[in-house]
Amino acid sequence: MTEHARVLIAKPGLDGHDRGAKVTARALRDAGMEVIYTGLRQTPEMVVEAALQEDVDAIGLSILSGAHMPLTGRILELMAANEMADVPVLLGGIIPDEDATRLRDMGVAAVFGPGASLDDVIAAFRAAIAARRGNV
Repeated sequence: MTEHARVLIAKPGLDGHDRGAKVTARALRDAGMEVIYTGLRQTPEMVVEAALQEDVDAIGLSILSGAHMPLTGRILELMAANEMADVPVLLGGIIPDEDATRLRDMGVAAVFGPGASLDDVIAAFRAAIAARRGNV
């Protein structure tokens, strides 16, 4: 289960729209998770450092700027370099289908587009955290 799960929600890049990230953070909190929200305009280095310092069970990224491929790729590289490759990354934003497939191939646990159900997002976080903890 996801009791005492710690989740980081981050807005990497120059995107200044954070309503979706805040709504997601609140939904995860209401579902019983501890949520750390980094705020706007985070670099990949800032996201990974916060995740490392907060010892999170999962990372949620919100990227609406179109820079999802390079930003997510860099975050995954930094996570691997910091021995955090087991921490699931979930991504929401304006993501073309072909990029969503590539992102999943890179190791992203789930990709959500506009209109995604919060119930589906919560379920995906719970499943990813359970898989990491070996509670599948």
